[in-house]
Amino acid sequence: MSTAILTGQPVPGSSIEGDLRSLGFDVRVAADAAEAETLLAEVPGDARVALVDARFVGHVHALRLGLTDPRFPLAAIPGAVTARPAGRQALTRAVARENSSGGGTTLVDSLADRVLTALDADGAEVHRPELGTLVAAVPADPQARNEARQAVADVDDEAVRLKSAVKARDGFFTTFCISPYSRYIARWCARRGLTPNQVTTASLLTALIAAACAATGTRGGFVAAGVLLIASFVLDCTDGQLARYSLQYSTLGAWLDATFDRAKEYAYYAGLALGAARGGDDVWALALGAMVLQTCRHVVDFSFNEAHVAGTDATVNTSPTAALSDRLDSVGWTVWVRRMIVLPIGERWAMIAVLTALTTPRITFYALLIGCAFAAAYTTAGRVLRSLTRTARRTDRAAAALADLADSGPLAQGSAQALKKPARALPGFTAPAVALLGGLAVVLTSALAGFGGPWPVVAALAYALTSGLAVARPLKGALDWLVTPFLRAAEYGTVLVLAARADVNGALPAAFGLVAAVAYHHYDTVYRIRGNAGAPPAWLVRSIGGHEGRTLLVTVLAALLTASQFTVALTVLAVAVALVVLVESIRFWVAAHQGGAPAVHDEGEPA
Repeated sequence: MSTAILTGQPVPGSSIEGDLRSLGFDVRVAADAAEAETLLAEVPGDARVALVDARFVGHVHALRLGLTDPRFPLAAIPGAVTARPAGRQALTRAVARENSSGGGTTLVDSLADRVLTALDADGAEVHRPELGTLVAAVPADPQARNEARQAVADVDDEAVRLKSAVKARDGFFTTFCISPYSRYIARWCARRGLTPNQVTTASLLTALIAAACAATGTRGGFVAAGVLLIASFVLDCTDGQLARYSLQYSTLGAWLDATFDRAKEYAYYAGLALGAARGGDDVWALALGAMVLQTCRHVVDFSFNEAHVAGTDATVNTSPTAALSDRLDSVGWTVWVRRMIVLPIGERWAMIAVLTALTTPRITFYALLIGCAFAAAYTTAGRVLRSLTRTARRTDRAAAALADLADSGPLAQGSAQALKKPARALPGFTAPAVALLGGLAVVLTSALAGFGGPWPVVAALAYALTSGLAVARPLKGALDWLVTPFLRAAEYGTVLVLAARADVNGALPAAFGLVAAVAYHHYDTVYRIRGNAGAPPAWLVRSIGGHEGRTLLVTVLAALLTASQFTVALTVLAVAVALVVLVESIRFWVAAHQGGAPAVHDEGEPA
């Protein structure tokens, strides 16, 4: 249980003890700094502890933001400072120093604020939440106290709490069509003890039912699927709003939210393809193409973010393109237009739901492919311009993250080691150019050579060498973040083309399953890096071959087997990859959650 130590002169009629208990704190009272240090030492090391001035006046939600957020080892608001287990040592040191200084025997001033000053002097990273209109103060006299109490009365902290539950930056559809009421669903869930993970699971189940309805192939099923897909998205918004409303952030929750979003969307694609097949229309190639395109879009987002947002030595984007973007954002209507044309998850799912209910799966996939292709071209072009005009230097951390995202197996790693010296003499744009040309070669050869020929195998061997050359030196070039999406497109595209060229029933569904399993592995890699947990273990990458090993294997299977046998082989490979990556992923994230890994919460761009 969390413990709050009240320090300072008690104030008659103060509600601070009750407020702290309502937030789940066991409240203890210290007469002076020495007793505060003693009480602090008695709190178990695996529990949260807070020092709070007894004269504190403020909103309960200000206390909640300052003292209960699980994402930060140390946090503070005026009159209160808290530490999770990871920050206990720093807090204990600061309290001991304040006690030994002899300045805290009567505690005329705020011990919590003095400790915070000591933490800052030690260089400790202390989170200070944005309070906005919320009040948090330690009044020095009765008049100041009355003024603070009046300020508290003038602001409805529940309204502030509800407003802050909504993501600050979101798409047009989510902002105006979902969030105005989903925030109240989030509050309803919080008051009934539901957790964000439970709501996330409910969203997944709703989407899977929607996919099953689409798979019926009937108009009634398509209408029900569209309605349920929107309902799933409402719940998807609700789980994040519930996390922000009640500050229930967790490593496991962030992973579930991210991976379930992908599982819901791609399962729905499969449901649409099954429904179309019942009506005599084979759209599996379109479904697989949509998944490949959407996954590659996400890889562009992830790679660019690691290379430019999280992995440069500049705190401000100095690119002229970024300056133009900022100017456009100053014009209200352009903000929403630009957010809509990138087809974020809200707009995308709304479009899919409406088209499912009113048209056919083929039309739905055509619209999805066209919309996502335009969005991908728009965002990628803008990011290329930003990269070419940005002056910041890429850090070692960014280069390592991009190398991990590349998912290079033994063949690519071996060729990278062999080509390391010649790679150093090549121009800076070599890595993305080589990755693009090698990927195009294997995809186009697979498309033009016909199923069963040896040339795709030759192209895949060349691809293994070129992909090794692409990562032979640190990925610190201006456009090196493009290497990863080029590699993803090459692997997924080869599987799609060979399955389509097989031209037998079941080949494309089997390819869909294989790409889905591999894409899950790539998403899992991204979320581990975002959570500062590092890349998946090397044995996992080796055991599933790396991107170049899987590409080569698929081309060899196509060359050696009949089309029907190739379909069976793809199915077996899909099941094997899925089992390995799922078991390891679930083991890792559950262990991270149980081991008290720092909670994370993604407030980035809508996907």
